[in-house]
Amino acid sequence: MTDADERRVGKALQGLEFPAGRDDIIAFASERGAHEKTMRALYSLPRRSYTSTDDVEEAVPQRPEEVR
Repeated sequence: MTDADERRVGKALQGLEFPAGRDDIIAFASERGAHEKTMRALYSLPRRSYTSTDDVEEAVPQRPEEVR
C-alpha cells in the first residue's frame, strides 16, 4: 500500500471498534462511503480478526488491485 492508501484506510476505519473481522471492516468502510480503491484493498484482506487499523494496513497486500 502507498502512504495515500494507508491514509484512506485509516480514514475509512476511523471510529471502528476493534477487534473486528474482515466482514465487519468491509461493512463499516462501505457504510462510510470509502473510496473504491480502499474497498478493493479491504476485500483483499484475509479472513481473520484484526486488532487495530495498523493491523489492517499491514495485512493488505502491496498491490491489492492484482489480488484475485
